[in-house]
Amino acid sequence: MKKRLDVVGKARRRVDGRAKVTGALRYADDLFMPRMLHAKLLRSPHPHAVIEGIDTEKAKKHPGVHLVLTGKDFPVPFGIMPVSVDEYPLASERVRYVGDPVAAVIAVDEQTAVEAIGLIEVKFRVLRPVENPQEGLKNPEPRIHDYGEQGNIHRNQSYEFGNIEEALRSSDLVFEDLFFYEGNTHLPMEQQASLAFLDPEGKLQISSSTQNPHYLHRQLARVLQIPEAKIRVVATPNGGAFGGKCDPGGHEFVVCKAALVLGRPVKIGLTREEVFYVHRGRHPVLMKMKTGVTKDGKLTGMHLQTLLDGGGYGSHGPASTFYTGVLTPVTYHYPRFKFEACRVFTNKPACGPKRGHGTPQPRFGQEVQLDKIAEKLGIDPAELRLRNLVKENSLTASWLKVGSIGLEECIHKVVEMSGWKQRRGKLAKGRGLGLACSAYMCGAGVAIYWNKMPHSGVQVLLDRSGGVIVYCGATEIGQGSDDVLAAIVAETLGVGTDVVRVVSGDTGITPVDLGSYSSRVTIMAGNAAVQAAERLRAQIAAVVAETLGTLPDRVVFSQGRVFAADHSGPGMSFVEAVHAAEGQLGTLSAVGSYSPPKAPGTYKGAGVGPSPAYSFSSCVVEVEVDERTGWIHVPKIWIAHDIGRALNPTLARGQVIGGVYMGLGEALMEEQSFRRLPEKLSGALVHRAPSMLDYKSLTSLDMPDVEVALIEDPDPNCPYGAKEVGQGPLLPVMPAVANAIYDAVGVRIDEIPITPDKVLKALENKAKRVGPESFPAVPYPEPMFVLPPWEGGDGKETKRDAAAAVV
Repeated sequence: MKKRLDVVGKARRRVDGRAKVTGALRYADDLFMPRMLHAKLLRSPHPHAVIEGIDTEKAKKHPGVHLVLTGKDFPVPFGIMPVSVDEYPLASERVRYVGDPVAAVIAVDEQTAVEAIGLIEVKFRVLRPVENPQEGLKNPEPRIHDYGEQGNIHRNQSYEFGNIEEALRSSDLVFEDLFFYEGNTHLPMEQQASLAFLDPEGKLQISSSTQNPHYLHRQLARVLQIPEAKIRVVATPNGGAFGGKCDPGGHEFVVCKAALVLGRPVKIGLTREEVFYVHRGRHPVLMKMKTGVTKDGKLTGMHLQTLLDGGGYGSHGPASTFYTGVLTPVTYHYPRFKFEACRVFTNKPACGPKRGHGTPQPRFGQEVQLDKIAEKLGIDPAELRLRNLVKENSLTASWLKVGSIGLEECIHKVVEMSGWKQRRGKLAKGRGLGLACSAYMCGAGVAIYWNKMPHSGVQVLLDRSGGVIVYCGATEIGQGSDDVLAAIVAETLGVGTDVVRVVSGDTGITPVDLGSYSSRVTIMAGNAAVQAAERLRAQIAAVVAETLGTLPDRVVFSQGRVFAADHSGPGMSFVEAVHAAEGQLGTLSAVGSYSPPKAPGTYKGAGVGPSPAYSFSSCVVEVEVDERTGWIHVPKIWIAHDIGRALNPTLARGQVIGGVYMGLGEALMEEQSFRRLPEKLSGALVHRAPSMLDYKSLTSLDMPDVEVALIEDPDPNCPYGAKEVGQGPLLPVMPAVANAIYDAVGVRIDEIPITPDKVLKALENKAKRVGPESFPAVPYPEPMFVLPPWEGGDGKETKRDAAAAVV
């Protein structure tokens, strides 16, 4: 019996909407407690230096100062990934970027703390900084870290799925291109803030603007050397995160340590400049792509090489390095695929996960190169993509399982909406259309730390008033995860979201959820919520079935009522059903949990990239380019997103438009770039734009009209068929802009951001394009060789010679 959907798929106000628009929602920096003290951090003015001494005596004596902390107070390091535990809350021996924290002052107010910070004297021995990955490869000494592959190489990996040289040799045409994607940052409206204190039982509690309370919880226990059970992390509502609040921050450890030492609440709020330092944004990536194709436009294989600028610490870098390669074959069928990826430490703020996490960079290169291939073969770019789509329920060469895929319909939709066939290549000079596609995961299939436990848990509790409380560790970062959970539970129990209250992101009272990253909440917490709600519904149905004169599986829950499927008899209200069930069974509660399916590949590294489902997007961008100034104006964007099913269409469309906004900003202006000061001014490597005045992003006046199409084909692996929508729609925007510029003025800009000066430079000589001119000799390791599924592979690593014999 298929139930009519009453909540899912219906446009409605999100459950936290009223609190946000009225200003009632309390963010971390809104929190205040009696006897609260304030913390400020002293940060390094040098990008690379040894700390030879710190004199804090004057600061300690400053009136109003309660505590001064330095690196010696934090002997245990932390790191979000077990393979990169390389940070200290306060640097004790060496600083690795301008802004690295070295000391903290806790005082009666912020001003006093700032004054005391100025009294701390630090003696540095300056070391030569590494400015970019090329420099890091050439200069293995001095090492930024004493671990890693070699010299200043952090991660270095190579994977080959089938013989790529043979595939390229047998191709009719081979295209080789270089691309560069500059790093950029998240720019959330809310700056990071944290408040730590001891509860009445003497246990540590921190309320913080974090995306991952569970991982912060684990790292606090590690660094502070106290049991996890004596720590409670509450993730406050986030005013934007986008990946920038995934990593534990040094400031969070500092306020916790201070609260433990002083026995008083301690708060810190980062300045906007400090947010640029804690960063963890998009990696700058240099890419080399070599792709084979037949005369009729069939892809034969790709060899992808990436070089990442990792900044001063590991962060999520090992995963980001993988992601610059592994998801590339998810969209189009590459019979053979090889990727080599190298992440190099440099003396800049560490890069990490930003919306799309390692995939926008290669997606940009891949989609621009496809347009170059289409032009050479005389094939419409949309048609070329349609000829090469990955098939539904298939494996890629890299052993990723693709389930449902609505990309074909996405392409057809944007082609239709934009008038692509009638307008592309036929608009007036300076105007053009560009198309691009993308894919993204619905949650990472493997946890950051190895374990066999569920990735998400949900508890649903009913009370006799008919109220429903949903407990889940997932974090609301503005993306609407609380609304998702409320809608799923409401639909399953046949009630409205107005009687559902979501309690989320609190390690003290909610089941574990691994966090809001990699677009995992809808599918993972959502599936756990479905399971918990279905178990509750079954309890109630078993009790009321006899009263209704039907079987338990014929009991219907809908619109606040419970009745028999054939509507015989009057039925009862949901509240009456709860009363009956509680009278017989006692307190009504159920839990649900979710673990993603096992990855089909078993080779080392196969756990990076698998997802229970993948979303797909396609967009067309229209541009107007002024050939006199190089100025780029985008009047309209059409985008179609394969969402499986929209749980809340209003919220889903908002997420798509938000992704378009961020992608367009990256395409046209955003860059977190650095410059080296002259030696007489210290020679430091400094941020060019550590403020919202200097770091350029789109304003409302820059935002084009966006026409959104949600392509719905429910995925069986997802709750009510719903896939992700938070990250995928960003990915096709940047390459679509580049392709549109080519259609408008006939020049290729093979790097991001695409700025007016680059357009003018390209227009000076149309025989050339603007972009990187060379790729360094990277000492990639011997590739791990894995046969694709269609060549008799079993998902395990094998030797190339043995594989050739099998084939």
